[in-house]
Amino acid sequence: MTLQIGGSTAEQELAGIRADMSDVILIQPSEFAARVQKAARLMREQGVAALILPAGTSLYYFTGLRWYASERLTAAIITPEARVVFVTPTFEESKLRETLGDKAEIRLWDEEVNPALTVKGWLQDLGCTRGPLALDEAAQFFVFDALRQAIPDQPLINGMCITAECRMHKSAAELALMQKAKNITLDVQRRAARILREGISSFEVAEFIDRAHRAYGASPSTFCIVSFGEMTAMPHGPDGAQYLREGDNVLIDTGCKVGQYHSDITRSYVFGNPTARQREIWNLEKEAQAVAFETAQIGVPCEQVDAAARRVLEAAGFGPDYRLPGLPHRTGHGIGLDIHEWTYLVRGNTRPLAAGMCFSNEPMICIEGEFGVRLEDHFYMTEQGPKWFTAQSASIDLPFGT
Repeated sequence: MTLQIGGSTAEQELAGIRADMSDVILIQPSEFAARVQKAARLMREQGVAALILPAGTSLYYFTGLRWYASERLTAAIITPEARVVFVTPTFEESKLRETLGDKAEIRLWDEEVNPALTVKGWLQDLGCTRGPLALDEAAQFFVFDALRQAIPDQPLINGMCITAECRMHKSAAELALMQKAKNITLDVQRRAARILREGISSFEVAEFIDRAHRAYGASPSTFCIVSFGEMTAMPHGPDGAQYLREGDNVLIDTGCKVGQYHSDITRSYVFGNPTARQREIWNLEKEAQAVAFETAQIGVPCEQVDAAARRVLEAAGFGPDYRLPGLPHRTGHGIGLDIHEWTYLVRGNTRPLAAGMCFSNEPMICIEGEFGVRLEDHFYMTEQGPKWFTAQSASIDLPFGT
């Protein structure tokens, strides 16, 4: 049997990594253009005058422009005719051109003017004066407030009626990027388990995970949860350092990015020999995860997947509902350019599952003062039903398969 927990060093594991990004194909211009066309169609159907996308992942999703969010407005305006106009400070034009090229339509505003008022004028030029303006849901409040004051005659609505409707259905190219990221993270998880030793700190493990993702050529995400013992019952882990002891539950939740698309995988196991109690709870978590996956079929409302996992736990005496000890959070979240994005496997979400949707499956069991178990793997919907991105844990003794 291949060693799965302990017995190796960080340097040995890093030396065994072979980076290969030769199979990575980034999102192509034709796909960005198709996304704009879909957004425009949705705008026409809903009577939306324009979609405004300040800096953020939706700006990248539709235009390919990656931009940091600051106090200065840089945004894209998409019209119902699929015209894309970029708005940015005058001194940033050359930086935008570097990404967008000379053919991009860019409108500039100077430092001494109110950019929201200039946006109003440009919307008038574009003929986008009838109907509501859809603003990206992740926009900073000052952007919303400035536009609300500058354009009082047009209501501002949540842009997710356009953005989420596009983003929650992944293309083959998006799935391929996420598949690569998840393959990398699963192997990093394997390697992280092998460097564990008594007394190792959670910070040392997290540092190794960051280095390992980088060694593969991936861009690490902004999160890495490493928890030992009682702290594994805390869904997002403690802030302080922990030190591993024999018999501790271990929970590691981490991910990376490839081509801007995320992975996010959690593994739970025991450092040493599991007790009967640890084994029982681990097996229950495995059952809840499996039932959630089996329930996720085309046309089934998202909330039913959450309910199915929760029934398994409640039958074993946990909960009920979102109470502890039990499952305090939703069973799964969407994933893509954001680590958590629409849509969600949670009570109250009646949206039917459809091809291209991607989800985490992580019905965690939290037992405060004792330990927690979370098995998190991701699946995507095909016309034939759900399909896992990566292999799941086989057992508490074999968290990475046979």
